[in-house]
Amino acid sequence: MGTFCIAVGSVRRPKVDAVKGATSSMAQFFGEGAVLQVEGYEVESGVSHTPSSREELMQGARQRADALREKLRMQGAGADFFVGVEGGLDIAMENGRKRVFLESWAYVSDGTRGHFGCSPSIELPEALAEEVLERGVELSTAIDQFAGAVGIRDGQGAWGVLSRNLISRQDSFRLAVTAAFAPFYNANMYRRSATAGG
Repeated sequence: MGTFCIAVGSVRRPKVDAVKGATSSMAQFFGEGAVLQVEGYEVESGVSHTPSSREELMQGARQRADALREKLRMQGAGADFFVGVEGGLDIAMENGRKRVFLESWAYVSDGTRGHFGCSPSIELPEALAEEVLERGVELSTAIDQFAGAVGIRDGQGAWGVLSRNLISRQDSFRLAVTAAFAPFYNANMYRRSATAGG
């Protein structure tokens, strides 16, 4: 039995609650009676408000985790895991046509090694994608205008609007975090894979 401190590089409720949801489902794999405590902290991602490539999404998630680790170190504190989550867009060319997808990415580090995880993708309507990519409107502002509501980012998010609430922003982050944690809660499989590959 042990307590693990999980620090999240955000104080936004959907992100912190997503990490809480992910860790509650995986706590059993950290030992019988393991307790995973999640705490959010304000840090910068170092990327644009609406990342527009897979590389920028990954960079933002990693930089949040790294900035958080450094912030806690400067405060004389620490954590067992540092989690960075980032949402934004990935652009792909398919059959000569540009398609824009909303994705959530996570990066989890134990301070020594780190791993990425990604949510599923959902395609943006062309008008919404154009508003963000061509006119430079932040996705959270554009989705509020698109849906005729306010503060969507801290609730259902663009995911909820686009999927008619079948998938929420929190759901997408939870899946990304669960995937990023896999090498830690399923360490035997990842060690075996590394040995087999080497």
